[in-house]
Amino acid sequence: MQKHAEITEQTRQNLIEAFWSFYTTKRIDKITVKEITNKAGYNRGTFYEYFQDVYEVLEVIENFSLPTLDELPPLVDENPNSPAFINSFMALYQKKYKYYNHLLGDNGDPAFQRKLKDSLKSSIILALKNKEEIDLEEIDIMLEYILSGMIGILIYMFQQKPNLSEEKIISLQYTLMQGDMVNKLLKMMR
Repeated sequence: MQKHAEITEQTRQNLIEAFWSFYTTKRIDKITVKEITNKAGYNRGTFYEYFQDVYEVLEVIENFSLPTLDELPPLVDENPNSPAFINSFMALYQKKYKYYNHLLGDNGDPAFQRKLKDSLKSSIILALKNKEEIDLEEIDIMLEYILSGMIGILIYMFQQKPNLSEEKIISLQYTLMQGDMVNKLLKMMR
């Protein structure tokens, strides 16, 4: 039974990889099930055992690319001079670079930026719900601002490909996050 599950998962992954190879070079509405299955070495019926259409494959990839709560850094860093959150955010970006590079790039899915931001916000807010005397609406607005900036920098990196080292980009993000709003947010989370 275990062998069958492994084969099933491998087939699904092969179809996803075949789709991805086309998605990085052409618009989703131009990708056909036939070309995906030809590339993956399966028949069309096999595709439909796993997915309804090419849009569902993209949704699976996007959902996989969204960070889980355990992938997020500690919400409050014990050392206030350490950019742990940004380092963790960059580590997450590197782990999922293959997908982020395209999903957040010029030809990616415009809705993915919102999905990513909402996923991060909801994970952080969920972790904070047990805190006393915090205003969740205020935190939501602060996170919208902070995460928009961080994701905006990632998008800029993918589109413009600046000649800056990753360390320099982390340093710039950390400098930008040293404002009053971030300090207020950190105080609320302690």
